[in-house]
Amino acid sequence: MNKPLLTPVSLGKAHFDDSTDRLRLSVVVIGRNEGIRLVRCIESIMRMRPLNGSIEVIYVDSGSTDGSVERAERLNLKVISLNSTNPCAAAGRNAGWRASRAPILLFLDGDTMLEPNFVVDSIGELKDPRIAVVFGDRREIDPNGSIYNRVLDLDWLAPVGPVEFCGGEALIRREVLERVGGYDEHLIAAEDTELCSRIRALGYVVLHVDRLMVHHDLAITRFSQYWRRGIRTGYAYAEVSERIRRCDLPNWYLQARRNRLQGSLMTVAMIAVPSLIIAYRSITGILFALTLTTIVVARTAFRSRWKKAPMTTRILHALHSHLMQIPLVFGQVKYELNKLRGKAAILIEYKGLKER
Repeated sequence: MNKPLLTPVSLGKAHFDDSTDRLRLSVVVIGRNEGIRLVRCIESIMRMRPLNGSIEVIYVDSGSTDGSVERAERLNLKVISLNSTNPCAAAGRNAGWRASRAPILLFLDGDTMLEPNFVVDSIGELKDPRIAVVFGDRREIDPNGSIYNRVLDLDWLAPVGPVEFCGGEALIRREVLERVGGYDEHLIAAEDTELCSRIRALGYVVLHVDRLMVHHDLAITRFSQYWRRGIRTGYAYAEVSERIRRCDLPNWYLQARRNRLQGSLMTVAMIAVPSLIIAYRSITGILFALTLTTIVVARTAFRSRWKKAPMTTRILHALHSHLMQIPLVFGQVKYELNKLRGKAAILIEYKGLKER
């Protein structure tokens, strides 16, 4: 059962109210089987610095089986339950913002924690009518929890200023969402990238500000999770780049094309080099492969020095950025095969319940 918005309460922090004329911000949280992470996310919203006006919080659940809906209801949130057999983030975000009422939307994923100062420090950027989207840095809660968390933590970093696209967490003006029609619910991932391409095509700016926005809980501890996440990203590369390749701002199209080349070459190399070594019984091939890998990784690590991470982390991240090309291209192949067969996209999850 859906409950009303948070009842008016002042915690010395954010002020929640259901009075529309004073409503400044609508926070839309989406989730699926996030469990205690969801509670942690909502609590972080309650700790945010107060705005000049009230906020509402809406949780959209995509078929959770772990009691997430009940947890949200106990926190007295407005809860929207989606019953789709193939849930996606786009449908959750659309359901949330269309049920909201404030002129500005803050989108959060249920596995994140909002930085208390971000909204107060950043919402003023939207006074500029050219700016439609504002977002900050996402960093891992426990980057040392696993080698995967450590390297993927650097993936979240983006240059400051106008950029091509944002992640799932962002401040967006309602009027812009209404103008573009919201998120594309046919996409299983990268719905935020595709949305930003349509927003930018109308002349708006997507702005990345130099401040922490959310702490994220990636919770990847096994190679199988890492691989499936790469497959999902590759699938999104292919699907989104195909949709926007003819627009004036075809972000991801060049990346997808480059991945097809690099990923294919790396896949062939991973098979061919061991085969040649066995066939010719020589370590020359091993030495050549190791030398080439060292040069390429060192070059990539040097180029990422702007991320201001320790050299060891940058080297690991550089190695990841090249090895990841293999599952990415597998994801692109998966998309092309599904298209040939006329199969609809199916959500690719990399977190099991025990990781949530």
